[in-house]
Amino acid sequence: MKQLNLNLQFFAGEKTEKATPKKRQESKKKGQTAKSQDVNTALGLLAVFGFLQFFSSQMGSITIGTFLHAFNEYMLMDLTEANVQIILLGVLKELVFLLGPIMLIALIAGIGANLLQVGFMFTAEPLQPKLEKLDPIKGFKRIFSIRAIVELMKSILKIGFVGAITVSVLWGRFDEVLLLSHQSIAATLKTVGSLTIQMGIAASLALLFLSLFDFLYQKYDFEKNIRMSKQDIKDEYKNIEGDPLIKSKIKQKQREMAMSRMMQEVPKADVIITNPTHYAIALKYDEKNADAPIVIAKGVDFMAQKIKLIASSHQIVMVENRPLARSLYDQVDIGEIIPDDFFKAVAEILAYVYRIKHKL
Repeated sequence: MKQLNLNLQFFAGEKTEKATPKKRQESKKKGQTAKSQDVNTALGLLAVFGFLQFFSSQMGSITIGTFLHAFNEYMLMDLTEANVQIILLGVLKELVFLLGPIMLIALIAGIGANLLQVGFMFTAEPLQPKLEKLDPIKGFKRIFSIRAIVELMKSILKIGFVGAITVSVLWGRFDEVLLLSHQSIAATLKTVGSLTIQMGIAASLALLFLSLFDFLYQKYDFEKNIRMSKQDIKDEYKNIEGDPLIKSKIKQKQREMAMSRMMQEVPKADVIITNPTHYAIALKYDEKNADAPIVIAKGVDFMAQKIKLIASSHQIVMVENRPLARSLYDQVDIGEIIPDDFFKAVAEILAYVYRIKHKL
């Protein structure tokens, strides 16, 4: 029996269940989500090389203008403190026009890649310092873990695949490479630039192809890491809804308080309609507050006996009417006005009660 309990505890603690929406939301707040860094890198490189493919001539003109400006003006200026500041500001301005568009394209591509994978998410949780990251034992375990081996194999695969793609592009234009020594500097730079952009685009597409598989793996690994055990799901439900035992006690206490308030209203009743042992309905008619009698208390079996006991101690008239008592108990809640269907029967009973009170 003890062994059976241990086995049940083991299976209850095994993480075999999919994560609940609450667990996913908590993981997202901590910055934990399925994301492949290779997708960001591939899209960033593809965006940069695509930009260079269409605007390389403009970038070349800006570069040549920067060198001409430097050789024709900056090189001829005297080396003074004021001139150094002028040269520095001028060079920085030209670098902004040269590198600014490339950096902007890379930034937009990086943001787009993240939005494509995880949507909009802002959290500072990953930036918070954690001392456990400095633990050498945990660091050693991370280095020699299964995940580290998988990442190593992925890196080898990426280097091999991307390298093969770039070499194939280079091999296709190998004749042009052999002729570079016989060309002018301008033609050489143009060929090298074209070859670099073509190799860059091919490598980016190859890396993007591999990143799709990496994203699927990261998604699988993330889903595996956030799995929950049956006990975790029960604990989460308790935290959200409250402990069932506590909830039952609260409901019981609420029922007791409601019954206590209801019994306090019984002495104010005009009549108690009974059946005669199972049901008891306490009615009160106050023409100033309502157009019809109101049910101020009702009960069945033990509660009905308790209502009749209080009514007897306060000399409240009790009238036996089995169908009426049963119908009022089923159709009217405490604090509600009786429906139109019962007006005639209840009016006759109240008239009877008022005649008895008048005689008394």
